[in-house]
Amino acid sequence: MEEPIVQDLFTVNNLWMMISTFLVFIMHLGFATLEAGLTRSKNTVNILFKNTIIPGIGLLTYALVGFNLMYPGSDFAGAFFGFAGFGLELPEGWDSSNYNAGYTYFTDFIFQAMFAATAATIVSGAVAERVKLGPFITFSIIYVAIIYPIVGMWKWGGGFLNALETPFYDFAGSTIVHSVGGWGALVGAMLLGPRIGKYTPAGMKAIPGHNIPLAVIGVFLLWLGWFGFNGGSVLSADPGLVSKVFVTTSLAAAAGAFGALIVSYLKFKTYDITMVLNGILAGLVGITAGADQMGVIDSIIIGFVGGGLVVFGVVLFDKIKIDDPVGAISVHLIGGIWGTLAVGLFGDLAGMDQVISQLIGIGATAIFCFGTAWIIFFTLKKTVGIRVDEKEETEGLDINEHSMRAYPDFMTKD
Repeated sequence: MEEPIVQDLFTVNNLWMMISTFLVFIMHLGFATLEAGLTRSKNTVNILFKNTIIPGIGLLTYALVGFNLMYPGSDFAGAFFGFAGFGLELPEGWDSSNYNAGYTYFTDFIFQAMFAATAATIVSGAVAERVKLGPFITFSIIYVAIIYPIVGMWKWGGGFLNALETPFYDFAGSTIVHSVGGWGALVGAMLLGPRIGKYTPAGMKAIPGHNIPLAVIGVFLLWLGWFGFNGGSVLSADPGLVSKVFVTTSLAAAAGAFGALIVSYLKFKTYDITMVLNGILAGLVGITAGADQMGVIDSIIIGFVGGGLVVFGVVLFDKIKIDDPVGAISVHLIGGIWGTLAVGLFGDLAGMDQVISQLIGIGATAIFCFGTAWIIFFTLKKTVGIRVDEKEETEGLDINEHSMRAYPDFMTKD
């Protein structure tokens, strides 16, 4: 009688991992609608094209090289780099069902593959409305195939961050996913420069998005997907831990909404829906590093502070003339750094030793990702160019890059 019970448990755990994979997959639709909604209608096809091709990039590159870069196994791994070979192949002597107590080899791959493309999606928002499509795709392939899995290996694949005396902790990727994307987004926005008309001699000019309902739909799709993003990172269907992660994730998102609402109202004296939307996302990014370690109050504080930081981040980047059309850098980079540091300040792992380890992880990721993103983008800029010309930007990327419009039956001021 014992074996069927074990098999049933394995099936339940594996099923939950696959359901989580579906939820993380739908986040790509959330990113697409959010980014499209917060940008101008003349660039909608371009936004949707990038967010459609990115999951393809993530899945293909992760299958060919990324999975074995991130999880090379002890036979192929060093402290900073490891590689177990090209393609997908079960370790010798294993079959898919005995690969892990909670899920199969292929479930492990497909769940992790859904995370991989997220890093490039974050970059897409920050470089929107003026980046050339070809160079962006080239950057995404290199960044997702090589840079993201190397950083992931440092912790999740048994690398040097996991081997610290007090191991660096990142439950579901505040640093390993979101900050990795955030550093790439920062470099891309810096090297591209701002959109035409964004910063004028008279001051900063807001360029509003064309479809706030789309943006709201995007955020709710992302919030839904985050139940799989964090809940699946339990790596089993453990009822107590999965339900706790659901609660901490939701509370942080809710508190992020209020953090952004209060700070933006005090600063701008208006109820800004875009700030609240990004506050929700910042709360989600912030709790991702320690969702399994936090209590109710911890989660609320982390989310609230994350939501407030988004507002200050947007103001800061505008002040130094780094144009981020959707606030991706503020949400994913600043929110990711805050959430990673919060593991050492709140919850079950709080302590100075943990704070130091978290800072080491934040710093190592910053140096590596900023440096490699700069090399990739700068090389592309000096060779093929990364920005469309002024005429193309003014007319819109849809008609110039794709020879079509998202709304052909409507005239717009764009």
